[in-house]
Amino acid sequence: MAKLYSKRKLASKKMLPKKDTIRLILQYSCALNIIKVGSMSFDTIAN
Repeated sequence: MAKLYSKRKLASKKMLPKKDTIRLILQYSCALNIIKVGSMSFDTIAN
């Protein structure tokens, strides 16, 4: 008998980010500075 692939669940378990990943994104967003001059914008990262 043939397998019925349509009955298999398509969604797997939930993928949650690690605390280190969240901390890295927050630190990056705090260091990012966008300066607009006329119609141009400059992105700088303060390290």
